[in-house]
Amino acid sequence: MSVRTRIAPSPTGEFHVGGLRTLLFNYAWAKKNNGQFLIRIEDTDRNRFVEGATSRILEVVKEYGLDWDEGPVKGGTCGPYIQSERLNIYREYIDRLLEGKNAYYCFCTPERLDKLRDEYSSENRTFKYDRHCLSLNEIEVKNKLDSGVGFVVRLKVPENETVTYEDIVLGEISIPTKEIDDQVLLKSDGFPTYHFAVVVDDYLMKISHVLRGVEWLPSTPKHILLYRFFGFPEPKFGHLPNLKNLGSSKKMSKRDGSIFAIDFLKDGYLPEAMLNFLMFLGWNPGTEKEIYSLEEFIKDFDLSKIQKTDLVSFNKEKLDWFNNQYMWKITNEEFLERLKYWSQRFNMPCLLNDLSEIYSHQQLVSIIVLIKERITVFSDFDKSVDYFLNSPQIDSLVLGKYSNDPKKVLEYFYNLISIQSDFSFENLDPLLHNSVKEDGLTMKEYFMTLRIAITGETVTPPIINIISVIGKEVTLNRIKNAIDAL
Repeated sequence: MSVRTRIAPSPTGEFHVGGLRTLLFNYAWAKKNNGQFLIRIEDTDRNRFVEGATSRILEVVKEYGLDWDEGPVKGGTCGPYIQSERLNIYREYIDRLLEGKNAYYCFCTPERLDKLRDEYSSENRTFKYDRHCLSLNEIEVKNKLDSGVGFVVRLKVPENETVTYEDIVLGEISIPTKEIDDQVLLKSDGFPTYHFAVVVDDYLMKISHVLRGVEWLPSTPKHILLYRFFGFPEPKFGHLPNLKNLGSSKKMSKRDGSIFAIDFLKDGYLPEAMLNFLMFLGWNPGTEKEIYSLEEFIKDFDLSKIQKTDLVSFNKEKLDWFNNQYMWKITNEEFLERLKYWSQRFNMPCLLNDLSEIYSHQQLVSIIVLIKERITVFSDFDKSVDYFLNSPQIDSLVLGKYSNDPKKVLEYFYNLISIQSDFSFENLDPLLHNSVKEDGLTMKEYFMTLRIAITGETVTPPIINIISVIGKEVTLNRIKNAIDAL
């Protein structure tokens, strides 16, 4: 059997970043083995269905530079790839289970089930259906069906058996059937549950490897029972650690901040940096190498190197480090293009448009050269370039911290700069440095005072580079404003 993996998100909201990590591992394993990667949309939970979520899930996968071989939009030989379009298929397989006595009709009302759950809860026991309807004979079942009594179909779990399988991440797993509930397979609305549809779909779509989060570990024995009842060949199962925030002991949740894959793109992270970061959430190559392209990851990806743990830390500082690495690698021209795309694609406010009205393209490139290393994500851009657009509010007390006579310092620079016709950095840098040295003045005193007058900040890129970009007129106006404020 060729390697075929899949990701099967539910359109109940935005795509979780943990789902993106799982997608990445499935994608890499398929590509490493010259196989196929599929996307299937599991939309059978109609109560939680969110209109438009399917298209947004597919769009964000594309935004991260990933693709699928079969699935929605693309099509394929095993479609449809949206579960709500496969209801007739599920009914056929439900009938097979009922005929084989591996499933049964349940007519219990929600009120009875709620009462049963309360009893289990009061006794501090995990809920299991009590098989009240399993004792119904064929005539009783037929009469209820003919009378239009609402029903679900439940899995008939064998008694006093053990379900054993080899998890490709965790090793041998054994679960006694007495711990497995008679899971609902077909709901009262005619839609299958996840547990039933996933088995039918993975079989019909010829999925060879099921790599999914460890939260699905308790469900796997139910799925294996269904494979065995149908006589289907079983795929290889592997369960991946869930993500947690650094220092937490619980799975990431909305209360922890950004958890959706789209959020990180909106924040201004580069998709390739995010993927590189996700590669190491549950996988370790066993080397010192940290920077991986997608192609390199596919080549090195090995299921035996997936971590055998329930949770791995989502370290935001490490993500920032990865993004810095990738920010530094892209050219200044590419930085401008991708910043523009980010602003337009996600409708984010960005001062690049305002800068473009004032500065030439080459000047914009010069600005990027100065500020790029100070930017972690694109959303940092505006606060790094404000002084290229706006005159600062001058605080005389701050100016006074770096010079006993800030007015004298600023007048010195004003007079020196006002007579310069060549305002290039190549001319200004030696001119200003040498002039200060010749006058026996303190570099920090003079250039920090100038920096504050020009930018209002105490930490910036080299101030001479900044004034060579903003130009002579703006520089002199800001120095004069600072003098007037003293």
